[in-house]
Amino acid sequence: GWMGQVRRRSSLLGSQLEATLYSDQELSYIQQGEEAMQKALGILNNQEGWKKESQQENGDEVLSKVVPGVGKVFRLEVLLDQPMDRLYEELVDRMEAMGEWNPNVKEIKVLKKIGKDTVITHELAAAAAGNLVGPRDFVSVRCTKRRGSTCVLAGMATHFGEMPE
Repeated sequence: GWMGQVRRRSSLLGSQLEATLYSDQELSYIQQGEEAMQKALGILNNQEGWKKESQQENGDEVLSKVVPGVGKVFRLEVLLDQPMDRLYEELVDRMEAMGEWNPNVKEIKVLKKIGKDTVITHELAAAAAGNLVGPRDFVSVRCTKRRGSTCVLAGMATHFGEMPE
């Protein structure tokens, strides 16, 4: 009886306190990141329409499909001989070092971290296709979720008031 009431009040109080830790703008970024995550998971979970772009001798595959309202989406399937902690550290904790190993990225700067799962980034893409496509920059909201041996990173373009358009 009374223990259940205490638990309910305690969890209600905790959720109220957590909600007040973020501004309306920060909550908007968290929501955008969650939307990007749900959209990405929906695309990945729909097994129909994936076309093999390439396959390596070791079994690594690049697949693609066109998603209405999104455009062409690529999926890389690869087995890596690395512990999840190491991959998470490289892709999330050391995100700003991505340009050191990813030739498509010139620079990534974390502009704001919101909670443990959401970051606002400024990304400068490297020139591509023999400089036919010049370097471009993006401001993105990124959401990261990790459960056991699964880690999902998703992001989408956003507006960030402290970053000029």
